[in-house]
Amino acid sequence: MKIYRLDSSTCKEKLFTKIGTTSVGVKILKDKANLNLIYIKDIKAPAANILKQDALSIGADLAVSRDTVTCKDEFSDAVLIANDTQLKTLSKKELAQPFGLKKFAQDVKEFLPKTREEVKVMGVLNTNEDSFFQGSRFNGDEALLHVKQMIKDGARIIDLGGVSSRPGSVGVNEVEELSRIKPIVDMIYGAKLYEKAQFSIDSYSPLCVDYALERGFSIVNDITALENDEIARLVAKYNATVVLMHKLGSTKEMQKNPEYTNIILDVDEFFQERIQIAKSFGIEKIVLDVGIGFGKTLEHNLLLIKHHAHFLHFGYELLIGASRKSMIDTISKSEVEDRLPGTLVVHLKAVQEGASIVRVHDVKEHIQALKVQKSINEALI
Repeated sequence: MKIYRLDSSTCKEKLFTKIGTTSVGVKILKDKANLNLIYIKDIKAPAANILKQDALSIGADLAVSRDTVTCKDEFSDAVLIANDTQLKTLSKKELAQPFGLKKFAQDVKEFLPKTREEVKVMGVLNTNEDSFFQGSRFNGDEALLHVKQMIKDGARIIDLGGVSSRPGSVGVNEVEELSRIKPIVDMIYGAKLYEKAQFSIDSYSPLCVDYALERGFSIVNDITALENDEIARLVAKYNATVVLMHKLGSTKEMQKNPEYTNIILDVDEFFQERIQIAKSFGIEKIVLDVGIGFGKTLEHNLLLIKHHAHFLHFGYELLIGASRKSMIDTISKSEVEDRLPGTLVVHLKAVQEGASIVRVHDVKEHIQALKVQKSINEALI
């Protein structure tokens, strides 16, 4: 007999099927093979003691402060270590417990695995002169050719924007914005390219959004996350998809010493609020974007990427958009033109953590990287 260790990202269902496990056995075992680390903030000491005992009773565990057992501190943080089967059991077990554990039981169910969406590449097309990456700026016939090339290279979505949202940027009036996007929208509509890919309008101008949605566009990429009710009404009217992005303050001020109590929980709370607003207008097709670089320090960005899977609990697709952004320069001191390698690392990690839409300047390179990543993940013994 010989043994060897397998990578934790190995597809459990395929692995168990390969060795001859029954379909019923596969269903049971795959939940036992996926380990979860659940961070619990500000849990009451009695609740922590109860939860630890309940976790231990089913083979899971709870990491707690050494003073928890004596209830020296009223509140502390804890880390639950449990597989999917154990999470399901705890979610039922704690429903009968006091000290806030009933709410914990309801919340933890949201972290159980959900069906993963196929990863789609969203190509970026800008029609303004001040976007931070010159390689994304196109106009006229050149823009149409670039759209066609991105679709040929594998882009499933094209995101068109007429106003820069880089840190420090200043907006323009919506008439000027429309004059920038209108020729491109018209060419896309005339060539019926919306039949070959989805088109997204990167705007929070009702005038521009209405114009694009009426001409084959089906996604609104709103960096203000429906601050304007008129945008919400238009999304609902056309039964479009909305991308709700988190940012802190205006684009002009957002990078001036951004602060959070807890970046993961603060962004989570923001999404809860904006999702409710979207639903109040009858919007059901929602994508969430944590807004890398929009009012975040390097540490904030890194935490959002590393723990991206947290936001899957909402049940919506996650978009990651870190293409050639300054966080890469902060780490490796590189100009915009040299940030593709760092971009690929960030995006592949986010996809590994559950992102299913990748907004990029370099479509062909991302398609190749994602194919390689998929092949590695699907490789079996």
